[in-house]
Amino acid sequence: MGKIDVCSKEKKTDVNVESKVERLVKELILELGEDPEREGLIKTPNRVERSLRFLTHGYKENVNEVLNDAIFNEDYDEMVVVRDIDFYSMCEHHMLPFYGKCHVAYIPDGKLVGLSKIPRLVEVFSRRLQVQERMTVQIAESLQDVLKPRGVAVVVEAFHFCMAMRGVKKQNAYATTSKLLGLFMDDRSTRMEFMSFIHNK
Repeated sequence: MGKIDVCSKEKKTDVNVESKVERLVKELILELGEDPEREGLIKTPNRVERSLRFLTHGYKENVNEVLNDAIFNEDYDEMVVVRDIDFYSMCEHHMLPFYGKCHVAYIPDGKLVGLSKIPRLVEVFSRRLQVQERMTVQIAESLQDVLKPRGVAVVVEAFHFCMAMRGVKKQNAYATTSKLLGLFMDDRSTRMEFMSFIHNK
């Protein structure tokens, strides 16, 4: 019985050990002029750490692991479009959120990927400290690298809190970025077909 009590005490002590992130958040609260021991803030450092770990879990995701188990051979060469993929990310300049819709298309060259994996791919890159432009390119190039399709197109439309809450304080401004590869870049009719798919809602 004594051994069990010792183990349970050790586990309880481990749970209560403050992480480095929690200590840093507590220091930040102090620097901002607040009391981290105030009732409403006492659990905030732990909550902030758990929140940030979730919001940046894309660093632990591997594109090949996400996509490779869902790639299969298929004699299909028409455009595949998955539009209106909701995403949430964190601006790396101010660590404020930006969110919106991502539209992804590719033209297969003998290989397809399960449709549910395309939103997963968006999640891999959105759940990091990001800039919208880089995220757009990363999604397109990773799909190109894994599938080797005849073309890839990615369009991202996002609302940025760093523009709405601070700086220029424009509440209705959306940013649009795109990355076109292969036929989407080289062939105007292919590009226009993709644009008609994502805009005719």
